[in-house]
Amino acid sequence: MDKKKRLLGAILVEKGLINNEQLEDALAEQARTKEFLGAILIREFQIEEKDLLKALSEQFNMPLVALKNKYIDWDFVKQFNPSFVLDSKCFPILKDKDGITIAITNPLDAWCIKKAEEATSGFKLKFALVSEEDMRDAIRRYKEYMKKNINKLL
Repeated sequence: MDKKKRLLGAILVEKGLINNEQLEDALAEQARTKEFLGAILIREFQIEEKDLLKALSEQFNMPLVALKNKYIDWDFVKQFNPSFVLDSKCFPILKDKDGITIAITNPLDAWCIKKAEEATSGFKLKFALVSEEDMRDAIRRYKEYMKKNINKLL
């Protein structure tokens, strides 16, 4: 990821989603609690999740994807260990000549990124950003698929 990326707060102010005072208050809260800035701003009703996702997508130069509108290739997804999908909350969405794309909800989640790197060893790894709701829905659909197909998998 680009080391010279713009800061999230600056992007949100630039887009007119928060003002400088709101940013300063949220940064002070972040210094006290060590929470993610976006989580604080959502909790304090300063921004909505969709606004945060758009800003993070811009900050990390990562596509924002709606999984509920995306075809899921279950034959591809089942190639991954279930704990990778269920525990890491990383959802494999595409394999093409350029590598493997994994959907994540937080581009700063180092544990999730590490697990994705391990699971896609030998392939170029790309990430796509999704909402928490989309991730929950994809995982629910994954569980249903696995439950229906458990006998075939054994």
